[in-house]
Parts: sequence; C-alpha cells; structure tokens
Amino acid sequence: MKTLHFTIAAAAALVLSVTKAPAAAPNVVLIFADDLGYGDLGCYGATKLKTPNIDRLAEEGRRFTDAHSSSAVCTPSRYGLLTGRYPFRGAGGQGIWGPAPVESPLLVDTDMLTIADVFKSRGYDTAAFGKWHLGFGEGKNDWQEPLSPGPLDLGFDTYFGMPVVNSAPPYVYVENDRVVGGDPEDPLVYLGRNAKGATPITPIPKEAAQRSANAFKGAVEAHKLFNDYEVGTKLTEKATGWIRSRKGKPFFLYFATTNVHHPFTPAKRFQKTSECGVYGDFVHELDWIVGEVRKSLEETGVADNTLIIFTSDNGGMFNHGGRAAAALGHKINGDLLGSKFGIWEGGHRVPFIAWWPGKIEAGSVSDQMLCNVDMKATFAAVVGRELSDSEREDSINMLPALTGNPDKPLRSEMVVTPHKPSHMGLRKGKWMYIPAKNDGGFGGSKPHQHAWGGPAVTKLVGTPNSDIENGKLKKDAAPAQLYDLEADRNQTKNLYNENPEVVKRMASELKTYKALISPAKKKKKQ
Repeated sequence: MKTLHFTIAAAAALVLSVTKAPAAAPNVVLIFADDLGYGDLGCYGATKLKTPNIDRLAEEGRRFTDAHSSSAVCTPSRYGLLTGRYPFRGAGGQGIWGPAPVESPLLVDTDMLTIADVFKSRGYDTAAFGKWHLGFGEGKNDWQEPLSPGPLDLGFDTYFGMPVVNSAPPYVYVENDRVVGGDPEDPLVYLGRNAKGATPITPIPKEAAQRSANAFKGAVEAHKLFNDYEVGTKLTEKATGWIRSRKGKPFFLYFATTNVHHPFTPAKRFQKTSECGVYGDFVHELDWIVGEVRKSLEETGVADNTLIIFTSDNGGMFNHGGRAAAALGHKINGDLLGSKFGIWEGGHRVPFIAWWPGKIEAGSVSDQMLCNVDMKATFAAVVGRELSDSEREDSINMLPALTGNPDKPLRSEMVVTPHKPSHMGLRKGKWMYIPAKNDGGFGGSKPHQHAWGGPAVTKLVGTPNSDIENGKLKKDAAPAQLYDLEADRNQTKNLYNENPEVVKRMASELKTYKALISPAKKKKKQ
C-alpha cells in the first residue's frame, strides 16, 4: 500500500512521469448517477417524468443502447469504473460482490492506476464529489481522522461528499480525509446495529423509503450539517464551485450523485413535480443537477472543450418508492427484464450519454456494447496517455465509438456480476449466458419487504419470461439461461434447451473467468 499521498520516491517518480497537458486539452466530466434505470429518462422512453437537461445532452451528443455497469451492485460497479478492472477480480482475487459495509477499508489498492491517475499523469486537476462507498483506511475503518487511505490516495486532488450511501450511517459529509464539522472532543463513535444513544438525524416520512437508523454517537455538529433534503443541492454547489475555480487549467470531475438511491429526499422545489411520485421527483432533481453542471461549464467558457459522460452505477431498484412509481405507470428499467442486484439486463444495462461539441455527432445513437470498466482506456485515449497491458486491466478504448462509427464491435465479450457469484454471467456477441436459474439478486416479493427482485418483479411490471409464470419460476425451468439479445433484448425467451453447443461453449469460457476467483470465496458465497 502507498503511504498517505506521497513518499519522496513516489513524488520524484511523479515529476518524471507527468506530462504537461497541451493547451487545448479537453476537460472531462463524468456524472455517475445512483440506481438510475434504463427507462428513467425521457430520451430512453420515460413519459411520467421529464428530464430536459439530460435529454439535451442526448440531443446534442450520442446515446448508447447497449451500455452496461460492470456489476448490478453499487460498490463493485464503482470499483470497476475507477480501476478498469472487473470487480470479481478485486479484493485480492476474492471479488467484490456487495455494498461496502460501514466499517469497510478502502477497497481499491492504492498502487493501482485509476481513472483519476490517468488524468493526473497528464497534468489535470482532479476532483470527486458525491457518493464514495468504496471504504476508507486499512483494516476495519474506525472512522477516526484522518480517513485515509481514501480518494486522495487514488489520484483525486480533492473530495467532498457522502462517505458511504445515503441510506446508511454515518450521516455526515467528508471533505478530503476529514469529517465536515468534526470535533476532536466529540468524535464519531460506531455503536453497531440497533445501537441506542445514536446522534439524531433528519426525520423523513415513510414514503421516502428505507433508511437505516444512525449507528454512531458523537459528532453532533457534523450531523447537524447533514440534511437529507439538502444533499443534492450541497453536492451540486460544491462541484460547480470547483469547476468555476479552475482558471483555465484542464480538469477531470467525477460527480457521483446520491440521486436516485433511496431514501427519496428531493429538495422542496422538486417535490410533487412528477407523475410517478417521490421517485420521479428525485429524478427531476438529478436532471437539475446535470443542468447546473453544464451551466457552470458554459459560464466559465469551457463547455465547447469538455467531454461529458452521463451514466448510472446499475439498474433501477424496486424498493417501496420504485414500486409506487411502477404502480403509477413509470417503467424504471423500460421493458428490460430484472432490476438492481440481478444478472438480467434490467440490473446492469444502463443509460449512457456522451456529449462533446464538435467531436461527437449530435443526436446520434450507438449500439456498440460498452462496459463502465472501459472508461479507463477511453479516458487515456482522450488525453493521449499510453497504457501498458497491466495498467489497462479489463478496459477497452471506446473513444472510436464516441466520436466515430466503427464498422465492427470494439468490445466482443463482457463479464457482468450480480450480487450472487453463482450467477456471474458472460456476454459474447449477441449471446448472454447465465449459469443458474433466476437472477441472483433481491428476493423480496411481499408488500412489507424493502427490495423486490427476480420473478416477483416480472409480475409487478409485466415483463414476460419463458421460465416464469405468475411471478414464480416454473418447476420445469431450465437449469441455466441463454438469451439472444439481438433478437430478444428483453429476455422473454430462454434458449438454453435449443442451443446446447452455444451453452457448452459459453459455460466453458465462463469457467476460465470463474477460475480467477479465490476458491475460499467461491465456497463461502456459492
């Protein structure tokens, strides 16, 4: 592990390796929404809410229809995005499968080249704002300052945001490696689950959906600075303020919004503005956030030399708010099968929009297969940074698909991970192979349960599948799944029994990937 920030040797190496960015070096803004589904935007078919700012990016840029998160789960998806490495290869080969717990250490090895490092090596200013959820420190994080290693040790000059997720404690902001409003005389103290005596937090109504109780005492003033209904506004002010302070130097901004992860707590001006409840209102706030970021670029005169990537960490979730939106006619994941945490397309096929004036054809649409691990090699190509094979990891340069129209697919295969390792799937060309029944995600199906998934969702939103009847798996369902996504993107027909040779070939190839996972982890998880 690297020591905090720099050793003398590391600093000397950096001086030798950094190349000054050319005068016309493009700025890059990566907006990474949380739990935003494939059908949550107007430009992807939504009718019960309005997203004019995001739609405008699509109208003036390129919209991708076959883009995916590397995982259907938040933390591993973020790991894949920042490192360019499939999350099943993280954690020393054991894989990263679920959301990072409150006491998680930093899950990214600080010796790895991250997307922020790519930009730093070319003389860029770098910043991360918003949801982190990749842990802090080494070993068990006790939340004592400094919170390091963390974002500052992964190539970012500055960080401000939500340290875990907006539905889990501690409900405070972190700036760089310190708790905002922290007091050495009143530090954060983790009490564990169902803890009594925790510091009070913002009250929210039942319809805002699930939020874990605070599990920390202390840091009273820091908790007072955190109000759920002000998070979107606060993060936007910080991010746009940073853009306005760049003074002409090229920059990379990673803005990971808490929208639209539960609890749904949009600012008052967005409440009751959509036709699909508080879920849609939260999407409206997200659209405003995107508009504010673009406005800051335009007001500082750098918009024409800026690449904006807008995408999501995974598919939409059918929690209480999501199910209420579905009841009002909103299709969170469009007509795709499945949802967050699961291996079906609704869990990981996500909106992806690229905007770059003069470089990307306005109003264009691409069906190139793309994974969020590809951002590392793509950004390296944008700034002219050569990557070695070891630095590239699993990333593929998709810049030609952003700025041109390649005749052939740039990515021919892809591994996607759901919450359960048993359902890790392989995409190869038009084929998607899943080595088990069901989707390997959430299992809820009752009104009182927080997270619905699997067959229950198909009945809820009307997405048919040949293995499912009336919201339940058929007794004679095939032991695994194979889908032709060119002919059947919505996965209505499992072709496992009709294509034994394809199944055999893909099962064999998937085994080569699974062999990279620690045997101890496979035994524990499967």
